[in-house]
Amino acid sequence: MDLPDPASSVSVDDFFQVDIRVGTIVRAEVFIEAKKPAYKLWIDFGELGVRQSSAQITQLYQPQELVGRQVVAVVNFPPRKVAGFRSEVLVLGAATEAGHITLLAPDAYAPDGSRIH
Repeated sequence: MDLPDPASSVSVDDFFQVDIRVGTIVRAEVFIEAKKPAYKLWIDFGELGVRQSSAQITQLYQPQELVGRQVVAVVNFPPRKVAGFRSEVLVLGAATEAGHITLLAPDAYAPDGSRIH
């Protein structure tokens, strides 16, 4: 495996400026207006409150099975408008071999709003 080019590396200080937290999905619905298949998510981040996100995760998940599920998200990126919907956090996932996005989540319950270290 090749090591990354040191010139393109991110410093530890840069990494820790990204605020990554655990939250619980409290509402999920099909994002009809989106150009690519997606869901609208409302995620409870505890003391940070409920934040919205648009997520292209329709191949592996149904809206009803997402409610109550914990996810990991970046909470300090600027909000974006996606087809008129305010997406406030970036839910993190990884691509499967088939290219479908699988959500990142803690292995055990972590309180909503817990910071990823």
